Amino acid sequence: MTTAAGRRKVRESFSRLPGHLIRRVHQASSAYFAEECGDLTAVQYAALVAIGAHPGIDATRLSEIIFFDRSTIGDVLDRMEGKGWILRQSTPDDRRIKRVDLSPAGHAVLQQVEPGIRRVQERLLAGLTSAEAKTLVRLLAKMADGDEDDDADD
Repeated sequence: MTTAAGRRKVRESFSRLPGHLIRRVHQASSAYFAEECGDLTAVQYAALVAIGAHPGIDATRLSEIIFFDRSTIGDVLDRMEGKGWILRQSTPDDRRIKRVDLSPAGHAVLQQVEPGIRRVQERLLAGLTSAEAKTLVRLLAKMADGDEDDDADD
């Protein structure tokens, strides 16, 4: 028979595991993003920002910049092109490589969602002090970057 004490003990056994907590925060982040940004996904937003910052970028470089799997970035770009947010054009030297640019609609989407993006970040950090929020972001970046900055601490 399952008791409340038993359920609490089970929950306590994983409730402080970093992976579990990261998953829960990701769920909240995804829900906030959907509420604030409609049918734009977080990956599409990152891609639009990166394309805007690097006009004419190719898919391989884009996937590196936004830390997204190269094998599926094409599907993301297909959907974005279908929505009219980006323009893709083959390069004269190698027709297999397509350069990507924002369309006017893509620029408009970025401007339109910017307030929602800010609200997502505010909602995620709402329970933290300013100092805690800065520390959290610094630590998350350190976790995400892994061993990239090991020499900086020496």
